Amino acid sequence: MNIKLSGFWVLSLFLLWLPLQAATTDHAPDQPATIQVGPDRAVNTIASAARLAGARAIIEVDAGSYVGDVAVWTQDELTLPAVSGRVKLIAAGAAAQGKGIWVMRGGQMVVEGFEFSGATVPEHNAAGIRHEKGTLVILNCAFIDNENCILTSNNPELVLKIENSEFAWNGYGDGLTHNLYVGTIASLSVTGSYFHHARVGHLLKSRAAVNHIFYNRLTDEAGGQASYELEFPNGGIAYVVGNVIEQGNRTQNPNIISYGAEGYRSPKNELYLVNNTLVDNRPQGGNFLRVKPGELTLKAANNLLVGRSLLESAGVGEYRNNYVVERAEFINADKDDYRLKRGSRLVGKAVDAGSANGVSLQPQAEYLHPAGTRVARVKSQNPGAMQ
Repeated sequence: MNIKLSGFWVLSLFLLWLPLQAATTDHAPDQPATIQVGPDRAVNTIASAARLAGARAIIEVDAGSYVGDVAVWTQDELTLPAVSGRVKLIAAGAAAQGKGIWVMRGGQMVVEGFEFSGATVPEHNAAGIRHEKGTLVILNCAFIDNENCILTSNNPELVLKIENSEFAWNGYGDGLTHNLYVGTIASLSVTGSYFHHARVGHLLKSRAAVNHIFYNRLTDEAGGQASYELEFPNGGIAYVVGNVIEQGNRTQNPNIISYGAEGYRSPKNELYLVNNTLVDNRPQGGNFLRVKPGELTLKAANNLLVGRSLLESAGVGEYRNNYVVERAEFINADKDDYRLKRGSRLVGKAVDAGSANGVSLQPQAEYLHPAGTRVARVKSQNPGAMQ
């Protein structure tokens, strides 16, 4: 049967097709499509882009504030860069599938330049991002004032990578929500990122099988009420290298780093604590490290400790070249500048920490505030995080 369309219907279909065509830039058949999102573009909401995008798409979002613009992403190999500045996603009571601002359920996904804020739901566990499937890479993002910032599912195939990002003022205040809460996933990598002022919960809590925590600043600071600064409740492999980790003076928990407190569940339980600067500001004193007894490997080397306790109180392990120091050893500890003074007796006193499982434990960089890293170009390394 032949169907003939009138001129009116031909024009109507053309007008429906035109905005979708205008939303994507020209691309070769083997190149990913690009969708441009912004208030003045054909696709003016992120939710619309999430419905339109196919696999391997690049969704470029213009800088600005997007209020209540929540989305579910199910496509594979998506890249979502902010364009010409920060994109601010403000929940304002909206939540995709009752979970958070974004629900990520695709494959390989890269997100760069976004700020997620205000995620709330009646159950009090909303997240800036709920990561439920695949590999998620977070670059130069911020998570501010959410009940959780990123909350992962307990999927042993998940991978989460975070670089040069900020996490602050997250948590409902019940101790069950955190600045960053990672479930039983395959691996977590966090580099060059700034964690501070969690609401009662932890600055970073991870149940991942393998954790790479390199060159970050986890400092609760003035007014902070975080519990642990860093927790691996079920053990696993954790490389904690080159971080400044500071317990605030209003904490509700004396422990700064906790490992295995809820029982060991991983086939390998190894903690490598190397070249960190650990600061205890709790007036009555706290513990730098709490480790549940069990079958595990514990290696701590080249750490600087500002406080009253010793790392060795954590139990059996290999402890090398860790120093208890006064705040006066640093350039300006009162303003969180934990670089050693030029004339410090500790300059150049680090020892070779070797490697573990093929991962070098020698710091190659240092944290650069407010979120980033810089290469450490020194002939002989210092103990502590700052080279």
